[in-house]
Amino acid sequence: MGKIVLVTGGARSGKSRFAEQYAARFGKKVAYIATAGIYDEEMAFRVKLHRERRPKDWHTWEAPENAHLAIEEAGKAHDMILFDCLTLYISNLLCALENVRDSAANYELIREKISLLLEAAKKQEGTTIFVTNEVGAGIVPENHLAREYRDITGIANQLTARAADEVYVVSCGIAVDFKKLAVSW
Repeated sequence: MGKIVLVTGGARSGKSRFAEQYAARFGKKVAYIATAGIYDEEMAFRVKLHRERRPKDWHTWEAPENAHLAIEEAGKAHDMILFDCLTLYISNLLCALENVRDSAANYELIREKISLLLEAAKKQEGTTIFVTNEVGAGIVPENHLAREYRDITGIANQLTARAADEVYVVSCGIAVDFKKLAVSW
């Protein structure tokens, strides 16, 4: 059964850098699954920074949708999979929906997609690291879609954390092992 690691934190907290360091330290053959689409200059710059930081021998998979298939395929030849990031993956899924106002259907679809990711990760021989943003610590978004995104992402993060063997919260570039600090009743 594969090991699952969740790395979460706010924007620019250092979570991707920590996940990359974890993968480099513990993985021999690393696959990087990228979920971001490049739609503007800011995202192009962010992707460029991520690419420059990664070792050249890491194999990159682009998976804006159906990322569980990328995990399954990458796991055949890699002992470490870095999935960056769950938050953008959820955004891609929501943007692809025909009726974004059907909250119940949206929750069910995202829950199903996250379950597929976690099942694929558990089937691997190695480790899968999921990077995600902590979205629940900010203000309540003004519009329906932003609130839906925040709520769905929060639930997806909980599902992933529950399935994870290790959970790290990164703030100011410092990672804390959250599962070791967690109360278990």
